[in-house]
Amino acid sequence: MLNAILEAELSGVVRYTHYGLMITGPHRIPLVQFMRAQAAESLAHAEQAGEILTGLEGHPSLGIAPIEETHRHRIEPILRESLAHEERALRLYKRLLDVVEGASIYIEEYARTMIGTEELHVLELRKMLRDYGNS
Repeated sequence: MLNAILEAELSGVVRYTHYGLMITGPHRIPLVQFMRAQAAESLAHAEQAGEILTGLEGHPSLGIAPIEETHRHRIEPILRESLAHEERALRLYKRLLDVVEGASIYIEEYARTMIGTEELHVLELRKMLRDYGNS
């Protein structure tokens, strides 16, 4: 599970870096800042998962999760892709919690904290999408 999380977070680094480069229009500046912050946070999350994994004598993956992209670089599609990415990450952390529940308080708390973080990301992206409808 930790390798799957590591790979998902590393794909977030690539995804959000790409989006930050591709966004155009009048909202470019705040959205680029948001995407760069998301990329940095994804890297921090990947490092945290990797540290736990190596602490358990595991071997961190060199791969990243597949990155799905519509190749539509307007704000709405980018935000929808971001929402889907965050929802996938949320599911991974919930699965981790299911796997470790009762076996490790530390990893349970890590998983719960990350679930809260990912839920916040989902809420923020849904707010950002609200003006586009069907969010």
